[in-house]
Amino acid sequence: MKKELVKQLIKKLVENVEKVIKGKSKAVEMSILCFLSSGHLLIEDLPGVGKTMLAKSIAKSVNGLFKRVQFTPDLLPSDITGITIYDQKLRDFKFAPGPVFANIVLADEINRTTPRTQSALLEAMEERQVTVDGVTHPLPEPFFVIATQNPLEYHGTYPLPEGQLDRFLVSISLGYPPKEAEKEILKSQLIRHPIETLEAVISAEEIVKIQKVIRKIYVEESLIDYALKIVLATRDHPDVLLGSSPRGTISLTRLAQAKAASEGRDYILPDDIKYVATYTLSHRIVLKPHLRLGQNANKELIKSILNQIPVPIGL
Repeated sequence: MKKELVKQLIKKLVENVEKVIKGKSKAVEMSILCFLSSGHLLIEDLPGVGKTMLAKSIAKSVNGLFKRVQFTPDLLPSDITGITIYDQKLRDFKFAPGPVFANIVLADEINRTTPRTQSALLEAMEERQVTVDGVTHPLPEPFFVIATQNPLEYHGTYPLPEGQLDRFLVSISLGYPPKEAEKEILKSQLIRHPIETLEAVISAEEIVKIQKVIRKIYVEESLIDYALKIVLATRDHPDVLLGSSPRGTISLTRLAQAKAASEGRDYILPDDIKYVATYTLSHRIVLKPHLRLGQNANKELIKSILNQIPVPIGL
């Protein structure tokens, strides 16, 4: 697949999703880049800002199978992965797949279920397969998990530990739309919701092809070192209790590759790394307790690190 075609398809996909999610261009772009990087997305935000609609819009845009799971304290791992049941007609056991067997899976309010159930989903995210009664079942391609949680509600919740947060390639917050965008949202939904008329602009098979192209985007040696310096700085920073893991370095580079592809390039630039850094590193660090001053504190620290690390000369 040629780089110009990849650029056009990514642009078309982003524009299609923006027909539903208005006033949040960068959040939509990062969601699509996360999808194309073969990663998974975490949305930490308030109710009613479009988290579910974002997931549905992406699914409809790629003509993919969409499943939504409302996470609750009584949800079991088998409610996600599926179970083996006895078929009386066949007189044999057969596997009944759970909602995780879809192209786009929305894990709504993931922090409201128990760690045991959370782990069942996160294993599927990491391994791209589930094992039930000793039998391994591969998940469909493409496979994209969008998990949501409310950052302000803590009663009756089970916060994701740092090791599980690290499984998400990107973390975003949609937030309230600007006044004009909210007015446009209201007007567009007076008769019917835009999601009802949204059509696919790319196939699931093309998504898989783009994902393979992105993996081959060239990363110059000095940019590998640049990404590594940024991640190492999160571990050595005096205000940080827990820095980013090696998975953070991989995620930073992979997301930069997707950004380069969206610009029609087959190589990455330092600006690609800087553009995506806050979205893929901020949820991977833990600040010291007295410095946790709101939702944007982690992002501000990543931005300060980016300002301190010198960009490779000649790039």
